[in-house]
Amino acid sequence: MSPGALVRHISTIVHLPPGQPALREVQTLFDLVFTKYRWFQPVRYGRFGDEATLDPGSTDYGALLACYDARPSITISGRTERDYMMLFPSRRSEEFPFTGKLIWTTSLSEAESADWRHAHLRQVMEVMRLLESPLACSGADEDLDRKKDRFIPNPDGFGTEQTFTVRDPSEGLAGLYWRNFFGPPFVRMFGERLLSLPPETRQELGDGIVLVQPYALPTQAMTPEGDATEQRLITVLGSECFYDHAHHRKPTRVPELTVPST
Repeated sequence: MSPGALVRHISTIVHLPPGQPALREVQTLFDLVFTKYRWFQPVRYGRFGDEATLDPGSTDYGALLACYDARPSITISGRTERDYMMLFPSRRSEEFPFTGKLIWTTSLSEAESADWRHAHLRQVMEVMRLLESPLACSGADEDLDRKKDRFIPNPDGFGTEQTFTVRDPSEGLAGLYWRNFFGPPFVRMFGERLLSLPPETRQELGDGIVLVQPYALPTQAMTPEGDATEQRLITVLGSECFYDHAHHRKPTRVPELTVPST
């Protein structure tokens, strides 16, 4: 790739339950994603990902853990803007307890490899189990952005402001993406409708997680065929569970998510 060439990205978003993941869980996470999975070699880190650096080739994640413990949130990136990971639990735990996320971003070209796609499936499952995530999704950044974000006119009539279609899983789903990992709350919400999906688009992964994948490759999103397939699956699962982009209406059916007692 030539210097300065635009990298198209694919992001995987793992939604977190309320509260801050414990340090031991985050240490296990770092061992998994950087040593076992080798998502990328961590180089820069901090609140915005560029406040400090690690020695090249280092596998001592103590500095990363200390940074996370002090925030508690962290952005970790590789040598270039191609790869990064963000971990930020919900800070407004009382008002918006389900906004916490882990986001892993890499080059969209990785998904061209069948080996990468197979490994991605297993890795997301393992991370969801570790973090007790109710929901994860993966797709091209452009597809994620167009479904999760909405721009509305400013009250003064000048310019626009960015808002959410749905803020977090407690408000339902913004749409379907390349890969949709539905944990037990969503499986219960959909019920028997999941069994009505075409078999090639549904896979039970264990531990109550069901994968819904409309098409084989993330690059098939945002095509007429991809959009049509998504809509067919949404109709089967229940349109009321998803944001209505045509009329800008939030889902009227949402999962039952629980906030741990303190």
